[in-house]
Amino acid sequence: MNRSFLTATNTMTQLQKQMDTIGHNLANVNTHGYKKRDIQFSELLYQQFENPTSDQNAIGRLTPNGIRQGVGAKIGQTMLNLSTGAVQVTDRPLDLALTKQGQFLEVLVEENGIQVPHVTRNGALYLSPLNDGTNQVALVTAEGYPVLDTDGEPIVFLDQFKDMTISTDGQLTVNRQDGQSQQFDLSVLQVDKPQLLNPIGNNVYGLPNLEELGLAEEELFTQLVGDNRANIAITQGALEQSNVDVATEMSDLMIAQRSYQFNAKSISLADQMLGLVNGIR
Repeated sequence: MNRSFLTATNTMTQLQKQMDTIGHNLANVNTHGYKKRDIQFSELLYQQFENPTSDQNAIGRLTPNGIRQGVGAKIGQTMLNLSTGAVQVTDRPLDLALTKQGQFLEVLVEENGIQVPHVTRNGALYLSPLNDGTNQVALVTAEGYPVLDTDGEPIVFLDQFKDMTISTDGQLTVNRQDGQSQQFDLSVLQVDKPQLLNPIGNNVYGLPNLEELGLAEEELFTQLVGDNRANIAITQGALEQSNVDVATEMSDLMIAQRSYQFNAKSISLADQMLGLVNGIR
């Protein structure tokens, strides 16, 4: 089989994955807190073909004998880009924007009947009433995932309140109608190794199994508690937009499509060349 077929096919499959990733980025351009993924390509292994000639020791030859032929390219790495997006002011009390890179809210997601902590950058929060007859509400995300406090517990309070405020260091204050107030510290994580986060959908990321990776918890993230609360940067009444640049994504998409067409054309030309060879009598 013509080696052009193998080289082009290997590259085309990887280019298709790149276009899928770009399409996913563009589809989430209006998703609050979404972080795009960047792709880097690397070359596959080269193969050495020896073609010695009678004049291999001739004076003036600058290159060694033999041909090094590649077999295509592959996606070397898909990286989560944590650069912050623009802040959109909404003036809604339950909207918050994390304005520092790498900080995430901790939420509770049910997986296989088990409640597991996950993280998200989407700060569009809501109040969900509890069906236990206690007139309490829980602070949840748009998908209904409970938001956790620094003790790892869902934030729950009576629905008889006047207003609420969220400070820049992530403290939620609920002012009740009787003049009293309740304070909750939102659980905010500083993720140091974002490439280990597992996307599970709905703009939520799961934490990996640290035992399998041989990592300690503090190597992956830091829970901002105590004096570290001063490092939290939250803006109430605003939402962080996605960090997807439409112009950049469209440029990358056109380059990927042109590369795909080029490799497809090389297959067509190689097929025509084989047809000419087979037609020689």
